[in-house]
Amino acid sequence: MQTNEISALQTELKNLATELGADIVGFCRLPAPPVETQPELVYALSVGVKLADGVLSTIDGAPSFMYFQHYRTANALLDNIGFRLARALEKHGFSALPVAASQSLGKNNPYRGLVAHKTAAVLSGLGFVGKSGLFLSTDYGSKVRLATVLTNCPVQSELPIIENGCGSCTLCQRACPAGAIYGELPTTDGERNFDAEKCSRYMKEHFQDVGRGSVCGVCIKVCPKNKL
Repeated sequence: MQTNEISALQTELKNLATELGADIVGFCRLPAPPVETQPELVYALSVGVKLADGVLSTIDGAPSFMYFQHYRTANALLDNIGFRLARALEKHGFSALPVAASQSLGKNNPYRGLVAHKTAAVLSGLGFVGKSGLFLSTDYGSKVRLATVLTNCPVQSELPIIENGCGSCTLCQRACPAGAIYGELPTTDGERNFDAEKCSRYMKEHFQDVGRGSVCGVCIKVCPKNKL
């Protein structure tokens, strides 16, 4: 496809995602194919939905039932959007693989998924990874959930990559009940500033009554980058 045809397709995909409920949409080429058996799937569509302020306000040092249900609903919406985007790409003759909003590689590596949604979002110019390990959207701060669609369609980034904007802020570190946030800027892989295992273990030990310890949300609520 010619450059103008790719641009037109990206506009079509962006409009579809927005109609389906997405708040942010971006495109990028990944550093390496996430799926060894499908090396052609090196391009990505990054999609995000904003979490409701009213629901986040119910988090007070611990997750709420309202937040747990909202978290699951946001994931379901993103999975539906990814499914529909993948179908649209296939109708145009491309391969596509929607990656679920909440994913894991299983028992051998429970804290990683097929692709890091935040990596695709950062490379798409939609925001940056903060000290909390969360993706911080330019438009909405930490109040977003993400999903990714892998494809062989040669989409092109439309926005420049954004520099980390946390500065000297350590609010998330001080608020984290698990002590899993180090208060440092992320490294290139975005991992060594946050202990995912420690976070998960604390949730399972202390928040079993809310979604069996699968959510927290405290660091999301306190982030000063949050916007309406």
